[in-house]
Amino acid sequence: MDSRANKRKTKRREWPFWVGAILITIVLVIGGYLFYLWNQVGNTVETMHAPLARDTEQQKEVDDRFKSTNSINALLLGVDERSGDRGRSDTMIVLSLNPNTDSMLMLSIPRDTYVNIPGRGMDKINHAYAFGGVDLSVQAVEEAFDIPIHVYGRVNMEGFEQGIDALGGVTVNNTFAFTQDGTTFNEGEIFLNGDDALKYIRMRKQDPRGDFGRNERQRQVIAAAIDKAASFSSITKFGEMLEILGSNVQTDLDMKKIQTLFTDYLGTRKNITTMKIEGAGDNIGGIYYYVVPESEFNRISTEINDHMDAQ
Repeated sequence: MDSRANKRKTKRREWPFWVGAILITIVLVIGGYLFYLWNQVGNTVETMHAPLARDTEQQKEVDDRFKSTNSINALLLGVDERSGDRGRSDTMIVLSLNPNTDSMLMLSIPRDTYVNIPGRGMDKINHAYAFGGVDLSVQAVEEAFDIPIHVYGRVNMEGFEQGIDALGGVTVNNTFAFTQDGTTFNEGEIFLNGDDALKYIRMRKQDPRGDFGRNERQRQVIAAAIDKAASFSSITKFGEMLEILGSNVQTDLDMKKIQTLFTDYLGTRKNITTMKIEGAGDNIGGIYYYVVPESEFNRISTEINDHMDAQ
């Protein structure tokens, strides 16, 4: 009798030991995986990191803005690079993020916009990327709109497609039905996978607004992707996202600035105002350009700078 009682006591003592051992094992496995993911994040950021050719004073100004959580302007470039050809920037979007007002301005720049490209003269703004890559694109935007660009992100459009798929797709509201590259997009709320999203943002010829309609679709998808990424919680998909980012994204953001964006600037996505550039198409030397009056450049400059200064 005493022997059986002792065995039961021993089992009762062993039970919490085994529970504890299982819990410790789970914690170690999860902790090890999270540590692996954290290392992978660092490796991915290092792969993506490509600083702009700024002087010391310019870089200090950018660093100080992040440290003080001041407003920042970002230039997003969507490019289609194939077979080593740099190509042109198919998409140019300026984002102005103000964490003090939790608001964002989003300006899509028509690719045919007629501007002065430093060192090259008057030309289409999207040619800046072909002439001098990201650095010249940033300079062209800063000069044309008289605004500072603090950070940039360059995305290969193939990676854009893969990224939308990794997020599980996005939902947008389509204002009219159309067909692009064999896919029909109905009017109303529609779900887009990566392939659909790329077709959706590339359609231009069937839109009576031309490039403006195309730019609006780009803003729709980007806003939806930002919102989806902000609530992204699938650990199983996290590694896939990192691989896509590392292969297709280039930015001057380092690890610390990316962390600051997620902790201090993420709220700006909840209040996005889109801006439109007013101008007119013109044929200059047999080439189509979108000509914007100086007063319009001044208006946009004033709006963005006022947004940056708002408290």
